[in-house]
Amino acid sequence: MISGALFWFKGSDTPIEPSKAAEFRFVGSQACSGCHQNEAKLWQTSQHRHAMEHATEQSVRGNFNDVSFEYAGTRSRFFRDGKKFLVETDGPDGKLAIFEIKYTFGVEPLQQYLIEFPDGRVQALSIAWDTRAKDLGGQRWFHLYPDAAIASSDPLHWTKLNQNWNFMCSECHSTGVHKNYDAANNRFATSFAEISVGCEGCHGEGSRHVAWAHQKPAARGMDNGLLVKFDERTGIIWSTESDTLRPKRSAPAASLRKEVETCGRCHARRGQLSEDWIPGRPLSETHRVSLLDQQRFHADGQMRDDEETYNYAPFKQSKMYAQGVTCSDCHDPHSAALKAPGDGVCAQCHTPGKYESDAHRHHAGISPQLACASCHMPERRYMVVDRRHDHGFRIPRPDLSVETGVPNACNDCHRDKPAAWAAQQIQTWFGPERHGYQTYARAFHAAWNEAVDAQTLLTAVAASGDAAGIARASALAELPSPDLNLIRRGLSDPDPLVRLGALDGSEGAPTGQLWPLASEQLSDPVRGVRIRAAELLVTVPASQRPAVDRDRFEQAAAEFVAAQKLNADRPDAHTALGSFFARQANTTAAETEYRAALRLDPSFAAAAINLSDVFRQLGRDIDGERVLRETLAGAAKDASLHHALGLTLVREKRNEAALEELSQAASLDPGQARYAYVYAIALHSAGRRDDALAVLRNSLKMHPNDRDALSAAIILSREKGDAAGALSYAERLSRLMPGDREIDVLIKQLRQ
Repeated sequence: MISGALFWFKGSDTPIEPSKAAEFRFVGSQACSGCHQNEAKLWQTSQHRHAMEHATEQSVRGNFNDVSFEYAGTRSRFFRDGKKFLVETDGPDGKLAIFEIKYTFGVEPLQQYLIEFPDGRVQALSIAWDTRAKDLGGQRWFHLYPDAAIASSDPLHWTKLNQNWNFMCSECHSTGVHKNYDAANNRFATSFAEISVGCEGCHGEGSRHVAWAHQKPAARGMDNGLLVKFDERTGIIWSTESDTLRPKRSAPAASLRKEVETCGRCHARRGQLSEDWIPGRPLSETHRVSLLDQQRFHADGQMRDDEETYNYAPFKQSKMYAQGVTCSDCHDPHSAALKAPGDGVCAQCHTPGKYESDAHRHHAGISPQLACASCHMPERRYMVVDRRHDHGFRIPRPDLSVETGVPNACNDCHRDKPAAWAAQQIQTWFGPERHGYQTYARAFHAAWNEAVDAQTLLTAVAASGDAAGIARASALAELPSPDLNLIRRGLSDPDPLVRLGALDGSEGAPTGQLWPLASEQLSDPVRGVRIRAAELLVTVPASQRPAVDRDRFEQAAAEFVAAQKLNADRPDAHTALGSFFARQANTTAAETEYRAALRLDPSFAAAAINLSDVFRQLGRDIDGERVLRETLAGAAKDASLHHALGLTLVREKRNEAALEELSQAASLDPGQARYAYVYAIALHSAGRRDDALAVLRNSLKMHPNDRDALSAAIILSREKGDAAGALSYAERLSRLMPGDREIDVLIKQLRQ
């Protein structure tokens, strides 16, 4: 640190000296309640207040009166010993043992329980208590994975990494959390300033504000102790347009949506880059936010009900967000309750006479009456009993269900009817043109299904001036081929998510073009963007980096490394760091990180595959094979491991064993067209041309637009003397690559 440098005061335009930066510290919600009594009273009723508590008579909701629960052949018992709450269940070795409940976690509609281990690890028990009323199906123990049989060897077992509170949960259920992971000894000393989500969980450290408040009124002056002022709604009025009856905000929303970014810290699917979070700043400053991808979202942006994605991403897709609606327009910020019962919260802005009419709802005589949320905020169920409303505020689109398979609100109720029936009903009521605000379902559906027009459709979304920023960012990230002009525009977008999406979309650009394309983002004002830029640009050889940019790269690279070290308790962080070192040709450091990842999780495929690739570069394929086989011992059904092992065995010229592994990969994951293609090529090399063609034909049923498979099928069909078959594949490839002269010549030859 340069002596005499200034820190920018959080939430202010005025820099403060480093000596005063330490004055910001947590003081606890009790210190706030004296002046802010109404807010404190509301907060006491909130789920934030009860997000995490010590296990006591007052906080524990579950039945610990010596009751049993059976799951996957294990009978767990919940009982008490004096003031202690205990569970007898399967431990890390699969054997029954007794554990003390240290903390409660959440309160409605379920409550989980946390168990602390001697190494500081705190684990979330997967058997939870349903706190709903008995007539609603509650007041019972249940397992969070009821349709599986999670054993102690499974990564989802309550004692394993994916149920670890220190990493997975602590930041959002407590205030002022520091993970304090000791990588050398694999121990935690995690701390928090307040056990639950208190005032400072949203407002930031309050010490300077409290000091200001304790001054005599005459001496106070301006309050410069606030980290953030949530003033987005100050002076704002929502009125109704006389002709359309649509609500209109009196002034456009600010570009930085402080409330949404602050709430998003816990209500977004994201990874943590730094513990130096500041309320009101872009979330991407300290977190890597998930974009719209096939794993977590449907093509139209709705959350999948098997992936807990939270509502930051859906809300940022919504027309509500685009028009300036913010969290506290609908929710009281301290109790988190809706600001009015039922449809009253919508009626704050939307004229009831228009939207509560039968002409709008078309469900006269239904009891109970449909609510606005029934159609515009469909529910999805998480953690077995937790029903949450999607905050995309989209209009029902059963026509998109017909085209792309996405769910729709109509068929949530009319489960006995097909989506085509619902689409026809909507068309009868509202006419054939039903676009809504979110118009990118076809683009993402095309991308995720390898459609011919995916590039064109995604380009249109990314270039749209009307699409939500998170949708444009996701479209840039999903582009099959980098569009450099579009990426340049994205990198200059005011939304950091779009800049991040543009960097993701640059991944496949030629190395020689990367530096001039993305180097400006090394000094981006948002840390997350700088980190992603460094991760991308590390592939550019040091000799090709302009001297004027080297310091900027080193600073951003240091931030990338620091982000991974913060998460050194996770195998994916070590793997990311290993890949970063590998791209710098630092194979020793890369090997160290990959091995650290495998120590944390011996079944972590990405680390094993990358480590075997390092060994390939060093001419140590035997070592690479050993690593892959060791990892497969705990992940026998991981297709990527079988595929990597098959390639290693090919290099060792052990062709029969290689074919077996490549076959396993193609069989275990038919969704990966590459596995089938490589297996087919290996079969052909072994002289089994007909078997290779059969593999290609089968793969092309699922991946009809896979160019590699089509090209190979052409070659093998011609080799077999099947000109008609080769012509069919060539014509299909021509439709994917119109105007390609070589294919046109080939088709002409085959037709002759």
